[in-house]
Amino acid sequence: MVRYFRVLSLFWATAIAAELEYRLNFVVATLTSFCNLSGSLFSLSLFYRNDYSFAGWSWEQALIVVGIFTLLQGVSATFLVPNLNRIVEQVQEGTLDFILLKPISSQFWLSTRTLSPWGLPDLAFGCLTIFYAGSRLGLNLNNYLGSIIPLALGIISLYSLWFMLGATSIWFVKIYNVTEVLRGLLEAGRFPLVAYPAAYRFFFTFIVPVAFLTTVPAEALLGRIQPNWFLGTLGLGVGLFILASGFWRLALRYYTSASS
Repeated sequence: MVRYFRVLSLFWATAIAAELEYRLNFVVATLTSFCNLSGSLFSLSLFYRNDYSFAGWSWEQALIVVGIFTLLQGVSATFLVPNLNRIVEQVQEGTLDFILLKPISSQFWLSTRTLSPWGLPDLAFGCLTIFYAGSRLGLNLNNYLGSIIPLALGIISLYSLWFMLGATSIWFVKIYNVTEVLRGLLEAGRFPLVAYPAAYRFFFTFIVPVAFLTTVPAEALLGRIQPNWFLGTLGLGVGLFILASGFWRLALRYYTSASS
């Protein structure tokens, strides 16, 4: 583990040094994040005008869902997109060969090789939204601590889904459209699950588990998560991670390399 932490620190140090050569991008990313958050808040306000509210969700409670969604966008932009989208390029160009020859887990390398600081504004805006709503609701430290595990499991689930899609590039080289479809479906997580009709709630719970990414961590933060939802989040996060690792090993059996 110590060796992996050392490698990770080298990865991220070189990545940040390279990205900071284009500092103006950070300003653009901040403005983009602010506009995206403003759009989410405006969309949510359309539901809450004229004293309407989602069942069991006040305005401040729904803001927490928006904050968690924005936070996950930051995680995706900072850690997932820069790494997992490059799997397609590495398969196309044959550079995956060199990664497989290194004395380190190829999944670890592909998942952590770089990062993008341009996702940090989303992380900051997401946290600010959560803390603002939490202060209005009178949440305490225990509420925030209680949401850490469901939120971490949601991030693991999101990573696993993205990684499995990236792994399919070994069979289907151009999968950019598929990742865009996944990103579009995950947009549903900006609102509480009760905002959607019953058929959509079923889809976003059991088919594309958007509910476990935003709504369930929000319920945990509010201190009202039910045990079955927590166990479902735990089973989903652990199960998807194991499935992603196994799927990657299966995919490598069909990888013929650029030189063969």
